[in-house]
Formats: sequence, C-alpha cells, structure tokens
Amino acid sequence: MQKKRYRIRNWQDYNESLVKRGTVNFWFDEEVIRQWHSTEGTGKRGRPRVYSDLAIQCALTMREIFRLPLRATEGLIRSLIEWGNLGIQAPDYSTLCLRQKDLVVYLPKTKKKKSLHAVIDATGLKVFGDGEWKVRQHGYSKRRTWRKLHLAIDANNQEIEAAVVTTNDFKDSEILPDLLDQIDSELS
Repeated sequence: MQKKRYRIRNWQDYNESLVKRGTVNFWFDEEVIRQWHSTEGTGKRGRPRVYSDLAIQCALTMREIFRLPLRATEGLIRSLIEWGNLGIQAPDYSTLCLRQKDLVVYLPKTKKKKSLHAVIDATGLKVFGDGEWKVRQHGYSKRRTWRKLHLAIDANNQEIEAAVVTTNDFKDSEILPDLLDQIDSELS
C-alpha cells in the first residue's frame, strides 16, 4: 500500500499557521492585579512595601522560567504590564533582589481523596564554603560540615509532604515525630 501524499493548496494560511506557533500569550488574573500593590503595613519603621509578595513571586517566577538577570526581569514585567495596559507598576530590580531572600512561597498541595502512604528517608547534604578550599590546600580536616535532609514523600504522586533539615548528629528515628507533625492528611 502506498503512502498517501498531502498537498498544500493554501500556502498563505499554512505560512500563517507556522508563524502563529511562535506566539506567546500572557495574561494576568484580575485577583493578581488587585493584589499587586501591598496595602498592609509591615509593623516596622520606614517606608511601607509598595509591592505585595504575590507581585515579587510573579516576577521571580518569570525570571526563573526564562533564566533572566534581575534587570532583564524588570524589563520583561514592565513590558508585559504596558502591553496589557494593566495600570500597575513593575517592581525594580533592586526591590526584587532585596525581597527574594525573605520571600516565603506556599506551594499548593493536591487534595487527597484517600489516606496517605508516606515514604520517609534521609539524605546527606555537603555544605560548601571556605572549608572546600582548605581541604584542597591542606587535605582533609577532622571536621567536615554535613547536613541531613529528612523527607516524607507521598508514594502515589511523589509530592514532598514534609521536610526537616538537621545536623548529622540526629538519627532518622528522632526526626520522625517532627515529620509526622507537618503532614495534614490521614496516614495509612
């Protein structure tokens, strides 16, 4: 059986469809636009924050997606706001830099329909710093810095349900109650 050949008869539409593959669409939710500027006080002396944590998180997410430096991130957010005629202002790069270290990001969790089957394990994390240079120059010292990351993971969807970072002095069994306290779902 011979393969059927398709012939393009409308080149103008075909070319236009190929061009549209490169189109990028962005939209801002009305709730995000309403919450873009901060309205709550910080309780500290000095000028109140102009941008909400949501605005900073949005800008830093765009930075991470497109792997941009802070100044280019400011330009991208500014151009998106101008393009959408949103009537809000973009945070400048110095604000993004200062606020990113204290930003608390809450990731949404999926709703559990049944009880959770948790897998708990720990792994070692090597702490980098001036100790690495010292090891290269003078050999291994008696004190090497390590941390332990204890995780509780949902076996069904591989979401991290709880995490605790400790020094390497703690045993896994000692941290288990702390991990279980962080889990909201019923365990099976």
